[in-house]
Amino acid sequence: MKALVLFSGGVDSTTCLAMAVKEYGAENVIALSVYYGQKHDREIRAARQLADYYRVGWRTLDLAALFEGSDCSLLEGSDSDIPKETYAEQLSKTEGKPVSTYVPFRNGLFLASAASIALSNDCGVIYYGAHSDDAAGNAYPDCSEKFNNAMNEAIFTGSGGQLRVVAPFVSLTKADVVHKGLELGVPYEMTWSCYEGGDKPCGVCGTCRDRAAAFAANGVKDPLMK
Repeated sequence: MKALVLFSGGVDSTTCLAMAVKEYGAENVIALSVYYGQKHDREIRAARQLADYYRVGWRTLDLAALFEGSDCSLLEGSDSDIPKETYAEQLSKTEGKPVSTYVPFRNGLFLASAASIALSNDCGVIYYGAHSDDAAGNAYPDCSEKFNNAMNEAIFTGSGGQLRVVAPFVSLTKADVVHKGLELGVPYEMTWSCYEGGDKPCGVCGTCRDRAAAFAANGVKDPLMK
């Protein structure tokens, strides 16, 4: 069995990568990183370095054209600032809609694209790192368990039963993800989660705040914030 991991170079996907390598061996794992028009390439650079660290095959895919016209604050074409608030604070202003950093149906497109690449490379499983904190309050609805189940069924059916989706954290919190990663010895100092692309994380965007809280819940400090 070979596995493909949707791989951003952040905490969640790197923990998934570590799990896949442990389960299948590095020689049977492909890490797929997607460029979708984000304002910086910091996470892509982190992904490349981590793929080298784990000695897995690394592929990239450019889907930026699919998001042209979106005002998602993560994307190059947007004039909107990236919010410096928690997701809960952001959701209090969205009237039930996803937060401004939600990239339109991103995980659906990523998983569909990954399915084609996985099947072309004899992979029987796709890993991705969605977790319940991101889905909470409809912040990122394409991280929810309901969404994952639907995509898994579609990919399994559409592949003739050859391919399935594994989202090991979909019912867990980010603190649970970090706990698992610490057990696996994941080099979190090499990962990148911040929505900004500086030399150091901003510490105040939604994902920086969630990341810091997840490490704190495990009694350790985020290695990028020391």
